[in-house]
Amino acid sequence: MLRSSPPPPPLPRVKYLRRSPSPQVASHKSSSSFLAGRCGNSDMAGNAGPKRQDTRKFVENLSGEGKCIAVLTSGGDAQGMNAAVRAVVRMGIYVGAKVYFIHEGYQGMVDGGDNIKEATWESVSSMLQVGGTVIGSARCKEFRTHEGRLKAAHNLVQRGITNLCVIGGDGSLTGANLFREEWSGLLNELLEQGLINEEAVSSNSVLHIVGMVGSIDNDFCGTDMTIGTDSALHRIIEVVDAIMTTAQSHQRTFVLEVMGRHCGYLALVSALACGADWVFIPEMPPDDGWEDNMCQKLSENRADKKRLNIIIVAEGAIDSHNKAITPDCIKDLVVRCLGFDTRVTILGHVQRGGTPSAFDRILGSRMGVEAVLALLEASTDTPACVVSLVGNQAVRLPLMECVQMTQEVQKAMDEKKFDEAVRLRGRSFENNLSTYRLLSYRKLDSELPNGVEEEAGDGEQCHSSFNVAVLNVGAPAAGMNAAVRSAVRVGITEGHKMFAVNDGFEGFAKGQIKEIKWGDVGGWTGQGGSLLGTKRTLPAKRLAKIAEQMRIHNINALLVIGGFEAYVGLLELSSARDEYPEFCVPMVMVPATVSNNIPGSDLSIGSDTALNAITDTCDRIKQSASGTKRRVFIIETMGGYCGYLATVGGLAAGADTVYIYEEAFDIRDLQANVEHLTQKMKTTIQRGLVLRNENCNENFTTDFIYQLYSEEGRGVFDCRKNILGHMQQGGAPSPFDRNFGTKVAAKAMQWITRALKESYKGGKVFTNAEDTACLLGMRRRAMVFQPVAQLREETDFEHRIPKDQWWLKLRPLMKILAKYKTSYDVSDAGQLEHVTRVRPKDFQPSV
Repeated sequence: MLRSSPPPPPLPRVKYLRRSPSPQVASHKSSSSFLAGRCGNSDMAGNAGPKRQDTRKFVENLSGEGKCIAVLTSGGDAQGMNAAVRAVVRMGIYVGAKVYFIHEGYQGMVDGGDNIKEATWESVSSMLQVGGTVIGSARCKEFRTHEGRLKAAHNLVQRGITNLCVIGGDGSLTGANLFREEWSGLLNELLEQGLINEEAVSSNSVLHIVGMVGSIDNDFCGTDMTIGTDSALHRIIEVVDAIMTTAQSHQRTFVLEVMGRHCGYLALVSALACGADWVFIPEMPPDDGWEDNMCQKLSENRADKKRLNIIIVAEGAIDSHNKAITPDCIKDLVVRCLGFDTRVTILGHVQRGGTPSAFDRILGSRMGVEAVLALLEASTDTPACVVSLVGNQAVRLPLMECVQMTQEVQKAMDEKKFDEAVRLRGRSFENNLSTYRLLSYRKLDSELPNGVEEEAGDGEQCHSSFNVAVLNVGAPAAGMNAAVRSAVRVGITEGHKMFAVNDGFEGFAKGQIKEIKWGDVGGWTGQGGSLLGTKRTLPAKRLAKIAEQMRIHNINALLVIGGFEAYVGLLELSSARDEYPEFCVPMVMVPATVSNNIPGSDLSIGSDTALNAITDTCDRIKQSASGTKRRVFIIETMGGYCGYLATVGGLAAGADTVYIYEEAFDIRDLQANVEHLTQKMKTTIQRGLVLRNENCNENFTTDFIYQLYSEEGRGVFDCRKNILGHMQQGGAPSPFDRNFGTKVAAKAMQWITRALKESYKGGKVFTNAEDTACLLGMRRRAMVFQPVAQLREETDFEHRIPKDQWWLKLRPLMKILAKYKTSYDVSDAGQLEHVTRVRPKDFQPSV
């Protein structure tokens, strides 16, 4: 047994080491990745060159001593609120502040008493996986009155609370801002009434407000996603997937009503994610005559041997005359005009229930920590702000700017300025809507280009129809099929002839290629795995045969959807262009792998589904110990040498420790972790969760760690181990992966169309430019096409990972929430941005 050194304190300081640091890290210092957080790494400083003054700011230098923070949830509940509450409490305590729960929202603030209680570290244990809000939420009419706000101010001053985290919708946040503006006047009134003294007025003179948007409708401007939206989409898609099986059995049409009285986000994204035949949303009323158009489309789909129809309606859907469109009126229309067996399902509050998704847990955790940082850095003249998500980054925006833009959306809709309302909704909503429009309109054969030469603008001839091949490469990943469906249908809409390649590059070399049509990909969005078939085989040894097949089928462009093998394969094809002119065509790769280890992209198709599988399994494993105290679980995840699944899954599941390859650890770290869990078992929290990436260390295997913990914890806790294995690759894709795959593949096909037109000269397609062999990836706030040749320098080919991985900055956050002392760089914090205003009316949103 390890007895050579004295046990460390309850909050051991952990090292933060990274292998293969990228020389580009410094250039990215100014932007803060949303899911990434901000992590300082003093080990990367090196000894080269003269020492410069370190201007970085770390969270350990931000003290909350003497400050009191209160957190409340208000308005409608949303899954993920508890993750935000937990993060506020633990981060607040970590920096030395007192943190209070305000139960029952603003009503609890007005009533005071036991509704305002001090929180402890243990009081937020086991709430991460619980839906709704455990501290309660209520709509309070009294807070809308001056007298009610006066009572609330008195209750806060009695406890010295001058920092408020409000989790709710635009109404709740507007109320908080009004409360802040009146604060000085309220204190003076309390002083005049003799309820407080001069000292209380002086010490509580400023009220700081930070908002987090909790709303399943995703109806708040200034953020791409609100807390609870992703979980609500999970509930909707679960129902749709279940309904599809019974609808196919009986050839039925189903009309589903989803929430969204003033915002159609849930309806729109769920329609994209399940491939619905028709969708009705408030922001896009159908044109006059929509009844005939809808019935014609439903009839055409049935004629195409489709056995079911799905119509999704937002509860606030209207026509162009502001008349409500209800599920019942749609059902009556379909029955009357087509005679189809039609049923109505109203989901209602099912959408608010259930456990939060992995995305919402991470979103809530990250926002909660960011909110505490904003309160610590707030000054007297700092306006109330809201923590928002833009792309893959966290930003702080002035609260009232966001509220005013949200109100402008409703005003535009009331005035029937629907295009303006869509622009005000933001980039995410625009992209979803443009993608849906692109996929929903099926051109007739007579409308498609027939391959003839057309006159270009400069007098030259251009070709209008090309042959495009799509294939899957690498291990299967949920969402691949949604990407293939989107690519095929967008390609057909663009006028191309689409070819499907079975079994990756191996099937390509064998000639397993066939044309794939619009109807062939029907129902693919909800299918897991790869329906095309996929293999890890690289093309290097089969280049001649692949070139021959491209020549035989006259393939003019390639879309490769897959993982690290797809990336390496595209590098091999582009490198062989000098020898094989058949490869001198536009080629683009869309990342799809559960490991999320592709250079050039923050996210990959399939990783969200795998994270949810890990999170759900960890929830069940922890629940299995509910009747057994003092138990630690050792869980092994996939990912190869990439620790993304382990780290982000650990944050979403509330892990105590996560072992990954990118952060070196030794026997002393293992001992410190055991001692940390030993201290934890002395509290009321008597369960532990340890995650290990499968290749984190060749010697410290899962069995070794299990045996070490079992021996060192003897008499204090017992251990169990679990290897999750291929269950992380299986299952139906999550709504995020379906939507992400659909939008990314559509964007890739549009790039291919542009590249083909630019490279068509002399009656053929030819291009050997570096930027015509690209990877399409999400980088911070944007989707970017990057030449694969330029990504070589960013790649650790031996371990199949990028040299610079954004999610490594998540680890300090995870450790803080697990009660470890660690270094956390907050240099970028405190920068308040402004809401992007309406763009010109001639703006055409791109997919």
